[in-house]
Amino acid sequence: MCQIAVPPEWEPLGDNTGAVVWHDTETAIAVVTSQPGQEFRPLPPGLLKAMAIPKDRMFDNSARRIFYQDRASANANDPNGFSSSVPAKDGTCSCHVTALPSIPEDTAKKIALSLAPVPEKM
Repeated sequence: MCQIAVPPEWEPLGDNTGAVVWHDTETAIAVVTSQPGQEFRPLPPGLLKAMAIPKDRMFDNSARRIFYQDRASANANDPNGFSSSVPAKDGTCSCHVTALPSIPEDTAKKIALSLAPVPEKM
């Protein structure tokens, strides 16, 4: 299981506990997923080249986190997109945040950076 932290005014998308929205899916949406059995590792150079992510938008590509901006807004109706992945106990946690420029970019980044495995109960 994986989790993200979002501002209190964001709401779950329907009965789906893996997605939250701000107003509606067109304004902002954050989705978190778990990939059991998928070994976490940094993106290799060949894949980075194929993905065409500019160096200034690849914020972290390490053994502890992958975090990058995969979409940059061109206008007020074009969203920014941020992706992150982290290792989990038996796999990988991933998150994608898409938000119109009316949502502060810092908010979208904080949500993506909050991605973590759900702590195990003792």
